[in-house]
Amino acid sequence: MSERASVPKEEPEEQATTTDIETGADATVAALENAGVESLFGVQGGAIMPVYDALYEHEEMDHYTMAHEQGAVHAADAYGIVTGDPGVCMATSGPGATNLITGIADANMDSDPLIALTGQVPTDFVGNDAFQETDTIGVTQPITKYNIFADDSDTVGKDVGEAWALANEGRQGPTLVDLPKDVTNGETDSEPAVPETPETYDPPTEADEVIVEEAAQALSEAERPAILAGGGVIKGEACDELRAFAREYEIPVLTTMPGTGAYPEDDPLSQGIAGMHGTGYANLAISNCDVLVGVGTRFDDRLTGDIETFAPDAEIVHIDIDPAEISKNVEADYPLVGDAERVLEQLDDAMAGAPPAEQWREQCQTWKEEYPLDYEMPEDEPLKPQYVVEKYDELTPDDTIVAAGVGQHQMWAWQFWTWKEPRTWVTSHGLGTMGYAVPAAIGAKIAAPEKEVVAFDGDGSFLMTAQELSVAVREQLNITIVVLNNEAVGMVRQWQDGFFEGRRMASEYPWVPEFDKLAEAFGAQGLRVEDPDNVEETIQQAREYEGPSVIDAIIDPAENVYPMVPSGGDNARFALNEEHLEQL
Repeated sequence: MSERASVPKEEPEEQATTTDIETGADATVAALENAGVESLFGVQGGAIMPVYDALYEHEEMDHYTMAHEQGAVHAADAYGIVTGDPGVCMATSGPGATNLITGIADANMDSDPLIALTGQVPTDFVGNDAFQETDTIGVTQPITKYNIFADDSDTVGKDVGEAWALANEGRQGPTLVDLPKDVTNGETDSEPAVPETPETYDPPTEADEVIVEEAAQALSEAERPAILAGGGVIKGEACDELRAFAREYEIPVLTTMPGTGAYPEDDPLSQGIAGMHGTGYANLAISNCDVLVGVGTRFDDRLTGDIETFAPDAEIVHIDIDPAEISKNVEADYPLVGDAERVLEQLDDAMAGAPPAEQWREQCQTWKEEYPLDYEMPEDEPLKPQYVVEKYDELTPDDTIVAAGVGQHQMWAWQFWTWKEPRTWVTSHGLGTMGYAVPAAIGAKIAAPEKEVVAFDGDGSFLMTAQELSVAVREQLNITIVVLNNEAVGMVRQWQDGFFEGRRMASEYPWVPEFDKLAEAFGAQGLRVEDPDNVEETIQQAREYEGPSVIDAIIDPAENVYPMVPSGGDNARFALNEEHLEQL
């Protein structure tokens, strides 16, 4: 689903590094310097210590010591999402490396640019079950775009540079370099060059012209066209092209969760977000269109529901840089393999004119009026989470970065924030990793210190990585964590109520701490809100504070996420409430 920008970025100048190369560790750090790396996230340890020692001399690179390796990889992942360039995380061998696994798998599912550097026991000890030894290459091979065991001090700099370049080019993704201690301690004077991909790596740029012409003809003649913008639009820096194309030909646009922000939701052509918890009007547009242009999307199950009922009457135009994604889940009638930006330009050049879709646009607008995202907030009921999200959105700039963990809070943040800009939605999509929000907010803030950053988390998700608050306090980061606290793993509880006859096994958390007081123990500002009348004041207090704040928002424990399409269901048959769900 991910496509790399063809817009050129400023490349580091090809010049010697600022310090002499004496060891493999020096070459490792020099390769990062040549790549223009400014920030790294990690946790020290024995096997990676030579690399940290080399980093000591490189003041132009800031290292952020995280509380846990999982925090380091999630922070680096978020850094990559916001900047578009690979985030860098570091860990020692054994448990250090294995603690990165969840975050690497997360980046792999979402095609996020990331490079992990892991320490390893000396090469003579490999395979002998040495202290803190793990087969990191074997463990991470299925979840990395590329990984390599560095076996020579003279070539380790090249290995690191190549891994960085591969994480960045084509379909982005995570790479890993395993660094044995004797290789990083070993003597070398070999200076790494500016990172480059191997000569054999040649991701496609332009799609087949014949298929482009055929797709353009089908789209020009469509009476009910729609564009589905996926995460590859953002990763491919193709948002401007997508917006111009949609407006030129007046085609309604829907976005996937990773594609959120690719098209502004306040635009009349926006049909909002699609999928299991997408808007009713977006899912109706998908279910009734006659030509669907999917750009940089892998058509995952949370988007499509039942493949047999997904866009049943539509011809599918699929634009993606990775040929493996074409027809993997949804059969493509017009497979356009190439860079999103360039292929949209090709499609634009081939269009004969705008499709005859005036009635269709009117129908899409009617659906928006009939099925708006809405919720009730009676005075005698607890605080509603949707209100907290909406109010925060009202009080902040359009370029505010929103991070989220995984669960109900993630869906409320996604649904009730009005997304207008790319790279402002930072969350775990494909892997669904609870605990993502706090370290992601840290990585996002370091990536974009001039922007506001807020993280919406759930009580269950927050408990998994709350220790990273210590980093936010130490670094004096102006971020806010809003814990939408319903004393439950809310999405699990919702599914148990809906599909398991209300048997709430291991989903309720009546023992959660008072998160505002926990925040204060870490040295952050702790705030608590239960009354809707105090929400705005509390948010402003958090925004004005110099440093991290945690808002413990005590929300209605009975509130659920709707609309909802049951897993594997028909997107056109979405439930707006519990009664609807029982009828599906």
